[in-house]
Amino acid sequence: MIHLHSVADLYKLFGLGNSQHPLVAVLDFSQVNDQVGEFTKISTDFYSVMFKNYCKNTIKYGRKAIDFQDGNLICIAPNQTIEIDTEIEPKQNMLGWGLFFHPDLIRATSLHDKLKSYSFFNYEVSEALHLSDKEKNILWECVQKIQLELQENIDVHSQHIIVSTIELLLNYCSRFYGRQMITRSQTNKSIIAQIENILTKYFAETKVKEQGLPTVKFLADSVHLSPSYLSDVLKKETGKNAQEHIHFYLIEEAKNYLINTEKNVSEIAYSLGFDYPQYFNKLFKQKTGNTPMEYRNLN
Repeated sequence: MIHLHSVADLYKLFGLGNSQHPLVAVLDFSQVNDQVGEFTKISTDFYSVMFKNYCKNTIKYGRKAIDFQDGNLICIAPNQTIEIDTEIEPKQNMLGWGLFFHPDLIRATSLHDKLKSYSFFNYEVSEALHLSDKEKNILWECVQKIQLELQENIDVHSQHIIVSTIELLLNYCSRFYGRQMITRSQTNKSIIAQIENILTKYFAETKVKEQGLPTVKFLADSVHLSPSYLSDVLKKETGKNAQEHIHFYLIEEAKNYLINTEKNVSEIAYSLGFDYPQYFNKLFKQKTGNTPMEYRNLN
């Protein structure tokens, strides 16, 4: 297990000498001298955006594995663990680039808050972005601009130029992920059908009373996706994220209780897995415009 605290640690790991900047680096993988042995697990304190067009190495993240054939991009947030899982690759096969930046680089910038909206940093590696040749070139141009800026003498404009270019690159990644979800629409429809079936069955079998409300992680694990990727797929296809899908089925089940049983609101709340009836009341009114009792009286 290797944990990299800084960009300097990254340079040491790959035998690249001294880093050009303490908080950001661009690596050409074909120039990497030292390599990481198989079954090595790596985590970092910084963000990683990596593109490889081909290599023998398989990278694992969680229970998933992916190779980089055909040109895939992966984005990894701090403190996530990846594992190098196969034989050492020949240097001539190490084609691609990596952009690495520490949170301290963007802490006092607008990108710091915006970074939370880039949900692809929490995707599984197996949910990597598959790039077209045109998309590869667009991202490479951004990386080259950062690389050129790192080669200049640092001045008052350096951080702004580097951070704004990183933001531009991440905005392109958001666009390209949106395109990928559209092109995978048929697969996404299958995921939606599975989610609807899981939720229908969960509430029909009254698992909610025994196990509590289903979580986004439970749904994601059930379809072998990361919670962030599942939510983005559902949002793209239906306009509702995973949590909103759970709430929809919950409210429908609550309506059934209110119309077809004599249970009071507290009993219904507990039956639906709520620890506090007040939260059930608040959520029901938020979703329907009426309190549970108002809904019962109206119907």
